Amino acid sequence: MQRPEAWPRPHPGEGAAVEAAAAARGVTAQGAGATEPPGLRVRCALGSVRNCDQLTTFPALGAAAAAARAQLQELSATTLQEPSLYTVKAVFILDNDGHRLLAKYYDDTFPSIKEQKAFEKNVFNKTNRTDSEIAFFGGMTIVYKSSIDLFLYVVGSSQENELMLMSVLTCLFDSLNHVLRRNIEKHSFVENMDGAFLVVDEIVDGGVILENDPQQVIQKVNFRVDDSSLSEQSVAQVLQSAKEQIKWSLLK
Repeated sequence: MQRPEAWPRPHPGEGAAVEAAAAARGVTAQGAGATEPPGLRVRCALGSVRNCDQLTTFPALGAAAAAARAQLQELSATTLQEPSLYTVKAVFILDNDGHRLLAKYYDDTFPSIKEQKAFEKNVFNKTNRTDSEIAFFGGMTIVYKSSIDLFLYVVGSSQENELMLMSVLTCLFDSLNHVLRRNIEKHSFVENMDGAFLVVDEIVDGGVILENDPQQVIQKVNFRVDDSSLSEQSVAQVLQSAKEQIKWSLLK
């Protein structure tokens, strides 16, 4: 756009016509304290004319800019969140009637058991007849998988990466498949509930993903099971030794 001083000068005699047109619109001629034509105001707002107050001369434009800035800040606050290690909100396993078999919650989104079970029931009703593996419900991201009469769920926030949640679900499924000897169904699951809890604890702790490799999970679970068996054996040996000592002391 040309600078104001470079604009073509009006032809002699046109100045009076311009002033008359401006007066007809209620705008006084330029001078001390005179109001500028609307077109000049727009150019001032764009910075094309010097010695103007820019947006302060246009309260409507200033308010619109402030509102747009506030909306941008609000959008940035909601979408650009600080990265967190607390990825998982809950892990739970239901039977084919939607009843809880195993559940672990890692925050206070559902503080009571009643609220947790109501949430699980709603999730089950939404997912038990669909072929999808991802659902968005109650402001949360849910990934799930079914096997015979079991439904496995991993829950994260609405901003959580679905691939991260899916890696937890896959690890959980594959680890249980090994622990339950490739028989992921309710009866086998109930009989090996202790092993299932160990698997979940090795994958997620306090909402933080510890492991997503099922082989590593199985090794750790087997180590903990062997260690507990050794502890039980040691206690039994101590008791047996104590009994023998008491027996020999009585015989003396």
